[in-house]
Amino acid sequence: MKKLLLAAMMIIAFTMNAQEGSGNEPTAKGNYVIEANTGSGTAGFTSFSLNTVDGNTTWSAGLDGGYFAMKNLAIKAGLGYNYNSNLADSYNYKLGAEYYINGNIPVGADFTGTFSENASTNWVGLQAGYAYFIAKNVSIKPAVRYNIGLEKEQNNSLQGLIGFSIFL
Repeated sequence: MKKLLLAAMMIIAFTMNAQEGSGNEPTAKGNYVIEANTGSGTAGFTSFSLNTVDGNTTWSAGLDGGYFAMKNLAIKAGLGYNYNSNLADSYNYKLGAEYYINGNIPVGADFTGTFSENASTNWVGLQAGYAYFIAKNVSIKPAVRYNIGLEKEQNNSLQGLIGFSIFL
């Protein structure tokens, strides 16, 4: 397993180093990305979501943003707010990185947390998707995200998201 992980890291490092670009692509070094996601708010809630089950309404709002430290590699952060009619409101954050394979297949990893007056919870998130560019600097990004709970007795979760990104 260690050898497989080391080989994957070497391939990613070589690929990132070999892809230094012209700066005209949306994912060029020095560019920014602002992203709004819609989807299930099961962990972290830096997306827009609305859910009502048995009279309990939950909604969330949030944004993610990032800076391309090198071609195709964005360092990202996100902030969000979550309302639950049966629980205290919570505030959410996300810190991580996202790499765009071939400029349009984003894969990412992050640390996500939520906190309220009563509790805090943390996850490690892994995400992969496809950035479909509808304009040179605008994409729609369907993605799948897996959240790994870090607290005792916390469940892992799977999310489906649709992101809307603007590259600046």
